[in-house]
Amino acid sequence: MNRDQLQALFDLTGRVAIVTGGTRGIGRSIAEGFVAAGAAVAVASRKADACEETEAALRAMGGDAIGVPTHVGDLDALTALVRRTVDELGRLDIVVNNAATPLREDLGRFTPEAYEKAMEVNLRGPVFLVQEALPHLRNSPAASVINVISAGAFLPSPFIATYGATKAALLSFTRSMAEEFAPLGIRVNALAPGAVDTEMMRKNTPEAQEQMASSSFLHRMAHPDEMVGPAVFLASDAASFVTGQVVIADGGLVPAR
Repeated sequence: MNRDQLQALFDLTGRVAIVTGGTRGIGRSIAEGFVAAGAAVAVASRKADACEETEAALRAMGGDAIGVPTHVGDLDALTALVRRTVDELGRLDIVVNNAATPLREDLGRFTPEAYEKAMEVNLRGPVFLVQEALPHLRNSPAASVINVISAGAFLPSPFIATYGATKAALLSFTRSMAEEFAPLGIRVNALAPGAVDTEMMRKNTPEAQEQMASSSFLHRMAHPDEMVGPAVFLASDAASFVTGQVVIADGGLVPAR
């Protein structure tokens, strides 16, 4: 192994990725990281203006990118996302299921509407996006699926129990996909962030944010950019023998609990 070989392990040149929830937070950082590593990226988000801004920013970095307004809870929108990605960027090699909604509902006070929304966005959407992408991933020489879950998949999730449950279920799907898709040459892994300083996190009270930040070994939140390294690793040839695994990038939150 020499320097050139090592750098080539993390090179995504020529590959095409979809990143859902790709206009802000962890998804935006991952999209930027993939472009910096040479990939073309389709970022998906519900808001058309955010997609336009992110597409322009990624292109300003020198990358090939498109922004595709998409509600991941809408199965027809997922079909359109995959079709447009392949039509405009030529192929599909990487799927990052990052979009999610952390709806707060106290146990014993659930509403069917909120429960259904969480299940559609956090679980059904990722599973069906992979299904839509599967014919194209089968044709890729380096296919990789990254399901962004959460440290909450391994911990109690009071007041956001449905969020934690959907992330735990997505981890189970990750492992099943990894085994079923291995003969097709498709690797499937999960990335489990802990407390990350994102807009989603800042919707919590200052006290709740401090509690989450101080609960890990590192006693702080992560910057979204700190998820880029694990994501590029899982997407790249550096992880060519890694599938069915979860990278827990949580500052030590899970072992601390």
